[in-house]
This record gives sequence, structure tokens and C-alpha cells, in this order.
Amino acid sequence: MTFDPQAVQALVFDVFGTVVDWRGSIIVEGAHFNRTRGLAVDWGALADAWRAGYQPAMDRVRRGQAEWASIDHLHRQILDDLLPRFGLDHLTEPERRHLNQVWHRLTPWDDVRGGLMRLREQHIVTTLSNGHVALLVALSRQGGLTWDCILSAELAQHYKPDPETYLMVGRLLDLPQDRLMMVAAHSGDLIAARQTGMKTAFVRRPLEFGADGAPDQPDEACDLIVNDLHELADRLVLARPDAV
Repeated sequence: MTFDPQAVQALVFDVFGTVVDWRGSIIVEGAHFNRTRGLAVDWGALADAWRAGYQPAMDRVRRGQAEWASIDHLHRQILDDLLPRFGLDHLTEPERRHLNQVWHRLTPWDDVRGGLMRLREQHIVTTLSNGHVALLVALSRQGGLTWDCILSAELAQHYKPDPETYLMVGRLLDLPQDRLMMVAAHSGDLIAARQTGMKTAFVRRPLEFGADGAPDQPDEACDLIVNDLHELADRLVLARPDAV
């Protein structure tokens, strides 16, 4: 079936990696942490290990092996397990809490603010993240990001890629699934969204895992594959018959 850009009414954004640079932000804060405390922690390695624990922690909840918990709670569990490995098991409780809150202070990619403004001219824009609502509000205020609404897996009590999470969006926005477009830098997220009837757009984030990392690659079934949100706006907004 041919993709019709004019059929898309709402854009549904993954956040970690797609909208914000989680790895680079943790490294920047970590460098300051090192300077002020005379440490030599490899924050790139710590960020990678922290993120690597994210999916297994959510999977335990999804399999019923653990009760539903916010991402803050899961991040803290992962962090506490990692601290001895990186020579940080001496950190005080306030230091641990502050460090765990770094996920509330992540910096958006350079194209995001301007790209979102353009996309909002003709589309509803919302988050759909495994991050909980409080975290997403903090990130949006920190990064100067404006959404029409903030939706989270927390509202469905299901983490992505559970279908209940994607189906919640259409229900809450009162839109058919095929009028929604999931926007993400991760193929797994898009494949799961597509299975619920959503359109999909893959945004390349070549530096998500650092200059030497391996970013995710799009699958051929994506409706759009773009390099940033400005290109997404070019493909969607300018396709409208009323666009100037």
C-alpha cells in the first residue's frame, strides 16, 4: 500500500535516543562529577552498562517476575548494581539519588526543538516513552520541548513493546491507529507499533551509542526513513496541500 503523508494526524515520539542524547548527556555530567570529586570513572562505559540493564529490567516486569515500577526505580536498581564495578560504591544516598536523576536532565539532539515546532504546525505531537510522566515532564522542561500531550507507558501499565502501550495512544487521542505515526530511532519499537496499525518513521541517530558505537538500522517496512526531524517535517508538512 502506498504511504499517504496526508493521512497522518498525530506523531508519536520515542524519547530516549530518538529525542534526547542519553549517552552524551551522562558523559557530560559524569565528567563534571569526576572533576569535582577527583575521580577517573569511564562514564561512557558506565552509561552503556546502565542502558544495557534497561531492557532486562523491564522484561522482568513484563514477565510478571517483578511488580510494575517506574523507570526511575528500575534505573536506580541497575545503578546500585553497577557502582561497585566502577569504584563508586562509596557514594552517599544523596549522591546516588542525584546521579540517578540524570535521566531527567538529558539534552535533546540539535534538530529536535526546531523540528518539533515545524511538525506541530499541522500535527498533534506526543511522547510515547517507557519513561514515566514525571520524568518526561522534567525532560521537556529541561530541553525546552513543547508537546501537545505527554503519554507514557506508565499510563497503560505496560512497557513498550507490549501492544497495549501503542493502542493506548489511539484510544486517548480518539484516532484510528492508522492515523498515528510512531517516530523512533529503534527498529524494534517501530515494528511493534506497526503491528498495532501505526505508520512508522525511522530517525537515524548515528551517535546514540557514541562515535564508535553501532546505531540501530531501519527495516524496509518503515514508511519513512529520515536523518532528522527537519527532514521528517519536509516529508510530512510540505506534503500537505495547504502548505506554503
